[in-house]
Amino acid sequence: MAIVSKVYCSPVEAALVVRRRPHAVGGGGFVVTDCSSTRVVFRVDGCGVLGTSSELVVRDGDGDTLLLIRRKAGGIIEAMSIHKKWKGYIYDYEGAQKLVFSIKEPHSTSSISCFSGSSSSSAIKISLEPRKINGPDGIFHIKGHFPDRDCSIVDSGGNPIAQIQKEMGELMASKDVYRVIVRAGIDQAFVCGVIAVLDHIYGESTVC
Repeated sequence: MAIVSKVYCSPVEAALVVRRRPHAVGGGGFVVTDCSSTRVVFRVDGCGVLGTSSELVVRDGDGDTLLLIRRKAGGIIEAMSIHKKWKGYIYDYEGAQKLVFSIKEPHSTSSISCFSGSSSSSAIKISLEPRKINGPDGIFHIKGHFPDRDCSIVDSGGNPIAQIQKEMGELMASKDVYRVIVRAGIDQAFVCGVIAVLDHIYGESTVC
């Protein structure tokens, strides 16, 4: 299931650790490491680096851009809607942006139930683009509550493709460090992009 790149689709289940950066260090965002090797695999920059609250960037371990995620520009139609939309882009070989997924969030986080699932109108919805090609298999939802570090990205059949969990051990009480388990064959860069948007929705490390 390559969305950003097949390079990030592991044939085995992957365990990643997310560590939030304070805004005083690199402008906020977070760093993602491989649990087994502690190697940095992704970095996410928020508005503390980019200077705008509506853009997020997912980079690889070397700092090269993998994903540019933008919140759709406001307007009369969006102002009347109860939802906001984020769009994730990769770059093709010519440097042009290519839309690969979109995320629809409720207008207010207070409307997101901790029991939200694919059957809930308040669930955060993720769609692979273009939708005409991906169809229902390209629809995902967030089940659970991200601020509690207890949620999953689930497919249209309700099967988890990635699970966000509290990190165990001496740092288990901190929300600044948590674990992400990614199912075999799932694009880890895509999962990281979804987490970046969740982080912003709930006003965490990527927000100024």
